[in-house]
Amino acid sequence: MKRLISALVQDKPGVMNRISSLFRRRGFNIESIAVGPSEQEGFSRMTIVAENAPTGAVDQLTKQLYKVVEVVRATDITEQETVAKETIFVKVRANSEARADVIRIAEVLKAEVADIATESMILELTGDTGQIARLLDLLTPFGIKEIVRTGQIAITRGE
Repeated sequence: MKRLISALVQDKPGVMNRISSLFRRRGFNIESIAVGPSEQEGFSRMTIVAENAPTGAVDQLTKQLYKVVEVVRATDITEQETVAKETIFVKVRANSEARADVIRIAEVLKAEVADIATESMILELTGDTGQIARLLDLLTPFGIKEIVRTGQIAITRGE
């Protein structure tokens, strides 16, 4: 099962390595990890999507995260109401014959055309994992040349 973990950490060198090592030792695969400055200067917010992580094991993992000195707060937010998104760039084969079809797909899914070349296009989409999966499914027949994804970011709803 995939678990979504949010952590507030001190913005110091080596923190990401210590946290990812903890996941590795527990046998969890990190599907994505997104890190950026938080609302507090000197601190970063991490959003980690972990695979093969049973609930009980994640509870233990979040407790162990607190033992990493730079971790201020770590929470499994999988079961909470969240707003979660990620961004993807997809470079797809799109010669002059296919370009109109690719643009229609982009319009329907609210993706932006980030770049056009003679034989390819780059589309950009920010959305939930389902929207991103639909975009990839629809573009696969054209030939996907390259994908770059940010990884999921999430924040709990409400207070």
